[in-house]
Amino acid sequence: MEQRNRTLFLTQFSILLAIEIIFCFTPLGSLPIGAIVATLAGIPVVCCAILLGTGAGALMGLLTGIFSLIIWTFMPPQPPLAFLYSPFYTLGEIKGNFWSLVISIFPRVMIGVCAGFFYRLFTKILKSANTVSYVIGGALGSLANTLFTLGLIYLVFSEQFVRVSGGDVANAKVIVLGVIGGIVASNGILEAVICALVAAAVCQPLKSYLGKRH
Repeated sequence: MEQRNRTLFLTQFSILLAIEIIFCFTPLGSLPIGAIVATLAGIPVVCCAILLGTGAGALMGLLTGIFSLIIWTFMPPQPPLAFLYSPFYTLGEIKGNFWSLVISIFPRVMIGVCAGFFYRLFTKILKSANTVSYVIGGALGSLANTLFTLGLIYLVFSEQFVRVSGGDVANAKVIVLGVIGGIVASNGILEAVICALVAAAVCQPLKSYLGKRH
């Protein structure tokens, strides 16, 4: 039984990792909805945390962060902003640093940590793994990525961000705070809703099925 559980764990993790690689390195990882483009890379991390545990979700998040670092270093989707996510990228006098590495990796790890933690917390509170547990775990896991990423950019790179954008450096914090609010209200909420729906629609029946198989 232990060998069977280990094999099942590795199989599920490998499948989710393969999906993560596809989402990170191909256009399939972006979902355009009107003028907003939702990033889907958080979905496998959320699913991994809910299905396989918080530790597995954190590991998937770490790998996702490494993929993000590779993308922003070698093929950045927005080259002027690559210094925010890669310590190896330079734009004139503006350079990435250690905090770029943190921004690229840490928020992705927190997707798995928060999704797993809140899923299990609400499962205990509600005394069962019902739809609410999956929805909350998925939504808060996704929002953790958005808030940690934007929060770190605000704390560390406000002035550089505004300088690259051509804004007034004297009001850098206010400008970046406004940008953050707009991103959270659009992309952040949309991605959280998508992760919540996937967690409930995919993880709930799959976890129930696998539970019956044991």
